[in-house]
Amino acid sequence: MYNVSEIIPLLFYLFKGYCLQYFLGSFLEVRQKSKLAARISAAVLYAVVLSVVGFIEPAGEPNSRPAVWKLSLSLCMLCVVALCFYKGFRLVTVFLVTAFQASADISQYTVAVLYGKLSGVLYDLLKNSFINISLKSYETSVLIMNCVFTGELVLGYAAMGLLLYFSLRRIVKDFREKAYGINITELLFLIAPSAVGLMICMLLRIIMVTVENGVQNLIYQKYPSLTAVIPAILLLSLFSILCGVKVFQDMIRLNAEKSSRMILEKQIEGLQTHIEEMERIYSDLRCMKHDLKNTVSVIKRLFDKSANTSELQKYISEVDGCLEKLDVRFNTGNIVADTLLNMKYYEALRNVPNINIYADDLIFSQELKIQSYDIGIILGNALDNAVEACKKLKANEPSADTFIRLRSVQKGNFLILTVENSFYGRLVISGRNEFPETDKADKKSHGIGLANIKNTAEKYQGTMDFRVKDRVFTLSVMMKNERRN
Repeated sequence: MYNVSEIIPLLFYLFKGYCLQYFLGSFLEVRQKSKLAARISAAVLYAVVLSVVGFIEPAGEPNSRPAVWKLSLSLCMLCVVALCFYKGFRLVTVFLVTAFQASADISQYTVAVLYGKLSGVLYDLLKNSFINISLKSYETSVLIMNCVFTGELVLGYAAMGLLLYFSLRRIVKDFREKAYGINITELLFLIAPSAVGLMICMLLRIIMVTVENGVQNLIYQKYPSLTAVIPAILLLSLFSILCGVKVFQDMIRLNAEKSSRMILEKQIEGLQTHIEEMERIYSDLRCMKHDLKNTVSVIKRLFDKSANTSELQKYISEVDGCLEKLDVRFNTGNIVADTLLNMKYYEALRNVPNINIYADDLIFSQELKIQSYDIGIILGNALDNAVEACKKLKANEPSADTFIRLRSVQKGNFLILTVENSFYGRLVISGRNEFPETDKADKKSHGIGLANIKNTAEKYQGTMDFRVKDRVFTLSVMMKNERRN
């Protein structure tokens, strides 16, 4: 039969298993189809392993095994649980394992020191209070002392469990960007406070028990001031773990806001360029209208002097050239798209002579609900990237053919835009970056075109993808055809 002193630790181990599955499950996806079964299995497995380790190494003999072995075994147990029941072993998993073990150890030693001192005082008070009862009835005295011991045990484990649970809950709440892919530097920043906490607990494990004249004593019994100092250090270590997560998330938020601001500035810059181009076209139209009467008069006079036909032909060619600049080459059914394509076409010709832009398959229906402004953002950024790629190809291979092909397909309630362009074949994606790196010196102001496109697509519950095949870069954007503010 198990007595109370054996059952309570088992219950505490189960509670720690619950805390572990709650902590890991808040960040990682379970492997099994049944999330409830997976979480229960993870909690039970961890509790069983803790029980086995506790049986091998009793809690009252902290120096019976090397502290390093104990810590290594605990971390390995957590890694095994994470691998067995949760998908993917990402860098954030390393932080989760380290933070959980640090929080558990800090909670254990903090409560052990504080509650150990308190229980000693309480035991002396109760002993003096019931001394008369013990003289009259030994059975009553034993019963009372057993009840006191059980109560102390329950309260001690309850304090450990609550401190652990609320610490983990705080981390889960403050770590808002759970899908964020951290890199090595960010991982080191996150686990540094947890690693310090683990080292402090390991040090306490080594020096907690001192032996003098063959008698074991706890270090804070020899140095009473440590009763306050040790818990203060441990709680500050735990606080640093929580603050580290909070600071890290604030950094992510500030970087996201900075990126959003850069994207918005880039969009505004693009709109200003579009407006300037529209003003230029409108100015040319006004000038052409103003000069039209004079042009007709000159042509009439040249006809009267029909002997000089070469001068007449030259003048007509000049007029035709001016009109060609105002020619609308693209007709997609969307005024913004048409204007943007025409503007980018002449801009591309200035940078990449003989470039071919095909947009016959780019058609927008009258039922299009996506805002023209957002269509302009996608096409504008896509064309900028495509022209830049063609420009680099032409610089490296002057004889290479350069082209840009645009098409649109509407499937059900989704609009799919595709932009293909000739490509010089070098695409660099490093680390956790989602998009290719720009090779321009000002990396903060450039290389965010694909981010603009993705953000716009996600606004319409869509997505963006790109691929390179046979020196052709293909960008695909899918969006739901619905109105968004």
